[in-house]
Amino acid sequence: MKPSLLILIHLNDASRASIEAAFDVVYAPDSTRRSAAIAARGDTIRAVLTNGTTGLTAAEIDRMPQLELISALGAGYENLAVDHARSRGIVLVNGAGTNDHCVADHAFALLLAIVRDVPQLDRATRDGIWRDTLPMQPNVSGKRLGIVGLGNIGEKVARRGAGFDMDIAYHNRKPREGSALRYFDSVVALARWSDFLVVATPGGAGTHHLIGKPVFEALGPNGFVVNVSRGSVLDTAALAQALVTQTIAGAALDVYESEPHPPEALLTLRNVVLTPHVGGRSPEAITASVDNFLANATRHFAGKAVLTPI
Repeated sequence: MKPSLLILIHLNDASRASIEAAFDVVYAPDSTRRSAAIAARGDTIRAVLTNGTTGLTAAEIDRMPQLELISALGAGYENLAVDHARSRGIVLVNGAGTNDHCVADHAFALLLAIVRDVPQLDRATRDGIWRDTLPMQPNVSGKRLGIVGLGNIGEKVARRGAGFDMDIAYHNRKPREGSALRYFDSVVALARWSDFLVVATPGGAGTHHLIGKPVFEALGPNGFVVNVSRGSVLDTAALAQALVTQTIAGAALDVYESEPHPPEALLTLRNVVLTPHVGGRSPEAITASVDNFLANATRHFAGKAVLTPI
């Protein structure tokens, strides 16, 4: 008999089909179906597939007495009730490493787009405006790139920056062992040194509004910030003020505090590029994430150690 699996996130047909081959799936990717599914099937659910944004609460965990495995599809798990799950002896896994290249690619796409003003130049071209009436934009190559969070994604961003002949430094809670990159012990100090700041740190209480007014002031009027981490890491109101007052030159965000609703304070500003949290989404990344989940789940229900524990 297949174990019962509650899926709380949207999946394409191919991903669902591969999972349904191994599980009795209860598919509930929105709040209404989620509540109904837990009410109707909570006592039979043995595994949950979610992500860091969608999460799983302690109250929901308590309504699933047979729950023994929780998986976040991607690397993030900030909205999972991790401690509560552990107190129940539930195994926790994530998709660490499955979409790192995709997120790093997107971070650089955003950086190039905002620094080189690609969206506005595209619009101007369509309106028949020639280059002589448009402001020139700075190079990306040869500049100073600061990375907030030198984890797997941050490290891949650094490797891409090296391809642009950039001088690269980073901030973590502590220096990363074995890294030859320059380390700053505060985000403000890193921002003061940087031309561009890419934020790739995990979400959660420890990084809430880590990127705020002091960081923007340190980054300065020629600086740009890119956020591909979690919306909660960056103070949206402070960013809007920094952009309006030209405290910084521009920002590009794939994530924001109001998800899935767009950040209203930024929508009318010219010096912002926004994408709808797609940094980790590509056919290759989704396939790898689903395969990783299935490998973890297969091992768990066979009594083996999981591959990517939280």
